[in-house]
Amino acid sequence: MRFSEIKKYLSKFRVGIAGAGGLGSNCAAALARCGTGTLVICDFDIVEEENLNRQFYFRSQTGMKKTDALKENIRKIDPSVNVIAHDVVLNRDNIPEIFSGCDVIVEAFDRADMKEMIVEAVQTRMLGVPLIVGSGLAGWGKNESLKSRKIDDYLYVCGDESAEVSDENPPLAPRVGIVANMQANLVVEILMRKNDAR
Repeated sequence: MRFSEIKKYLSKFRVGIAGAGGLGSNCAAALARCGTGTLVICDFDIVEEENLNRQFYFRSQTGMKKTDALKENIRKIDPSVNVIAHDVVLNRDNIPEIFSGCDVIVEAFDRADMKEMIVEAVQTRMLGVPLIVGSGLAGWGKNESLKSRKIDDYLYVCGDESAEVSDENPPLAPRVGIVANMQANLVVEILMRKNDAR
């Protein structure tokens, strides 16, 4: 397929992104560049200077809500992408409502308890919606350790599943970007399979 055909096809889909930090902001940018029709982005944080080493924001956006800044950046990439931004804290109760109608959801949280919460919420209250989580992206190097794995029919994980973030093992742009793009690539693969199935 030519890119114009891929973009036209992907423009029909809605993708949810839970978190607009390193994974979420970079994944959203990649999906926008592919022509994904609608991105539903949720985060409650603001852009801080310390985010700029790995997140898709700019120094002039420090102090802005991440959802507003990311919406602005995606508009610069492709103004035809519809961005629905929610400046909220996600929980078990609001996830099904906020991500209603999404064809795929990307998990991009920092905390393990939040990751566990969204997996449980999507798998019990949004049956049949694929969820792509990120796990193990701290540090640098070790490209060969980064992979995507299908856990069940609707749950996938990207990363090395072991490199936890700490003061001594911080998240850096290269590995964060690789995992974010792996998540975006998997979203595209899942959506393109719907076309193949026709």
